[in-house]
Amino acid sequence: MRMYSAAVAACGVVALSALAVPAAHADDRFGDTDITSVVVNSGNPVVLGNTERTVTVEVTATDPAGLTEVDATLYRGSYSNPDASVSSTAACGPTPDASTTCTLTFNLKPGTTPADSSLAGTWHVSAYAISADIDAVFLSDAADFSVQRDTQVSVNAPERVKWGKNLTVTGGVQNADWATGTYAAAAAGQPVKLQFRAKGCATYTTVKTVDTAADGTVSATVRALVDGDYRWSYAGTAGTAAAVSKGDFVDVR
Repeated sequence: MRMYSAAVAACGVVALSALAVPAAHADDRFGDTDITSVVVNSGNPVVLGNTERTVTVEVTATDPAGLTEVDATLYRGSYSNPDASVSSTAACGPTPDASTTCTLTFNLKPGTTPADSSLAGTWHVSAYAISADIDAVFLSDAADFSVQRDTQVSVNAPERVKWGKNLTVTGGVQNADWATGTYAAAAAGQPVKLQFRAKGCATYTTVKTVDTAADGTVSATVRALVDGDYRWSYAGTAGTAAAVSKGDFVDVR
C-alpha cells in the first residue's frame, strides 16, 4: 500500500495501521489532513465496451502543511473482500499547496478488471492523502460510481410503404460481454421504445414500447402516414448503458 511506504520513508517509523483497517465508510485520520471531494469520470457512469478504457478520478485533498501523496483505488464489492479492484497508474505529490485536486488515471481492462459481466453495477473508491507533516486521512468508501456494459442498438425498417398501410420496424439490443470480448443479446423483457421523427422535424416522439425477446430482438408494427425516420431507444439498467439506434428513413407514398 503506497500510503504506508510513503509515511515510513518520510519519518522513519510511523504507525499507520489504523489507516489500513477496512471498514465500510471508514473515516480514519491523523491531524488536519482531509479529503473534501472525489469525482469519478466527471460524475458520469463509466461505460465499458470490450476494449481497455482509461478512467479519471479527481481527488481533492487539503492540509495547511502541503501534501506528500494522494492516491485512490477502485473496487467492486466490499473493501475488505473485493470482487475486483483497480489501482491508479501513479499517485500524486508532493505539493506545497494547502489544497490540491489530484487527477488519477485507472485502466479498466475487460476480461481482467473487470473479469466478467457480473461485475457491472456499483463500484466504490477508497482514497487517502498524506501531508508533509505526516498527518493523514483514509476513506475506504470515499465515493460510489456506476460501471456499465456498453450497448449497441440496431434498427431495420422498409425503405418505402404505401400510405395507410402497416409497416414493421425490427431491431435488437446487445450488450458488451466482458468475459468473451463480444456483444451478446440483452436479457429478455427489457423495455425498448420505438421512436419516430417526421421528415423536416428535429425531435423524435415515442410511438410504442416493446420488450426484448429472448434473443434481444424487438419488433413493432405501426401505420404509415408520413415520411420519416424510425429508431429504437434503450434506457439501460444499473449494469448496462443507455443507447439509441441510428434513424432508418421510410418513404410513404
